[in-house]
Amino acid sequence: MNERIPEGWKRVKFTDVAEIISGGTPSKKVKEYWNGDIDWLTVNDFNNGLKFVREAKEKITQLGLKNSSTKILKKGQIIISARGTVGVIAMLDKDMAFNQSNYGINAKEGLSINNFLYYLLKYKIYELKRASYGAVFDTITKSTFENLEILIPEALNEQKAIAGVLSSIDDKIDLLHRQNKTLEEMAQTLFRKWFIEEAKEDWKEQPLSSIATFLNGLACQKFPPKNETDRLPVLKIKELRNGISKDCDWATNEVSPEYIVKNGDVIFSWSASLIVKIWDGETCVLNQHLFKVTSEKFPKWFYYLWSKYHLNKFIAIAKSQATTMGHIKRKDLDNAMVLVPKNHELANMTKKIQPLIDKQIENSKQIRKLEQLRDTLLPKLMSGKIRVK
Repeated sequence: MNERIPEGWKRVKFTDVAEIISGGTPSKKVKEYWNGDIDWLTVNDFNNGLKFVREAKEKITQLGLKNSSTKILKKGQIIISARGTVGVIAMLDKDMAFNQSNYGINAKEGLSINNFLYYLLKYKIYELKRASYGAVFDTITKSTFENLEILIPEALNEQKAIAGVLSSIDDKIDLLHRQNKTLEEMAQTLFRKWFIEEAKEDWKEQPLSSIATFLNGLACQKFPPKNETDRLPVLKIKELRNGISKDCDWATNEVSPEYIVKNGDVIFSWSASLIVKIWDGETCVLNQHLFKVTSEKFPKWFYYLWSKYHLNKFIAIAKSQATTMGHIKRKDLDNAMVLVPKNHELANMTKKIQPLIDKQIENSKQIRKLEQLRDTLLPKLMSGKIRVK
């Protein structure tokens, strides 16, 4: 390693300052092990780009905990995915158990702190990924951590200061995400009230496909970038879920403008993982298997919330197909009906609900700026190039 060692720092193995904890899975065949009150994490619970994981979709019982190799990670400790989807990292917002495809990380007392190790692992994540291996799935093992060399401040106060700078940015990001969740819930509540609970009999019923244009994306491999400058990241289902990463594919930016996706556009994944989302990332190119949803007649909130309303039905249709990758067809959009109010009613609704959508989009842009700031500071702080007292 040729890294310069800053004054007051030292080079150590990661396992010199951190404990690696293995997870496990209670037997799926024993009903008494499941549907309890202990959160049991898989990577799907924290693969969202957020620092903190707050709950798990599945829960186990005390009996399930006792009769398996899973452990309880404490609030403030770290979880990292180690198999398949490698290198997703989060900190726990409460005590939780976890499966064997992840490792728990806990700082050794007096040598480091978890908040610093969280950012250190984020800094080292591509090194960990490069060291992963496997015939079927990429895998991080305990020896991967044992072989990982790191630079670390000897003084815990400096570790706390570095983590504090980055945490202050993540706290703002987290606040904006939680605000967006509240705004989304408010919009959904208004939608249900107007169109489910208090719908009027004289409102026109028409297909979802008639209120918006559902533009399918490009086979982006046919549009490779001509150089390192005139290019854009490709928006696939993975990126729609997790955001654009360094591992994404790229395409030329010289595609037809309608295939360019910008922050605030409504995107509908119609194959494999069905998702309706207001895109909250950077400008990119729309890949096939995704719809970009637009309308010249109806406001964004209207076609976005109607698309979300029918999503569970679309998911059921996709699952019912005897294929490896379920999807919906154009006829499913034709068969999904929406209620269209009178023009003046729609205008009054828009005054109440569109500001909620606009605020979400504005928050998303602010999140993007904060993430860029954090990601710019991360390598400089973690290498000691910028010192914090």
